Amino acid sequence: MSLAMGMVTVDCADPRQLAAFWCGVLGTEVAADYGGFVMVGPPAGGVRMGFQQVPEERAGKNRVHLDLNTDDRVGETTRVVELGARVLEEHVGEVPGLDWTTLADPEGNVFCVGEGH
Repeated sequence: MSLAMGMVTVDCADPRQLAAFWCGVLGTEVAADYGGFVMVGPPAGGVRMGFQQVPEERAGKNRVHLDLNTDDRVGETTRVVELGARVLEEHVGEVPGLDWTTLADPEGNVFCVGEGH
């Protein structure tokens, strides 16, 4: 196979603001800023993220979301909420061996922080 995941791009209203949030979440930095498109460097073991300005507002639930893994779901959830995310749902004990928290970033894009046990 000759394809590999290179970047996940998120449509948004304010690429710089959203890129700053995700840099804090992922512990990475802005790699390129083209005004309407901002790219952040890949975190260890991850892929780059791009933030692309679009004119329309986000409507409904996003069809693709990020699942972030950790050994400290509660601590990481607290940290990303302090950066500007908001908790939407807690999923504890629903799936054997996996708990996760569903959150929204500052523009309402849904993502999860999960922990296996």
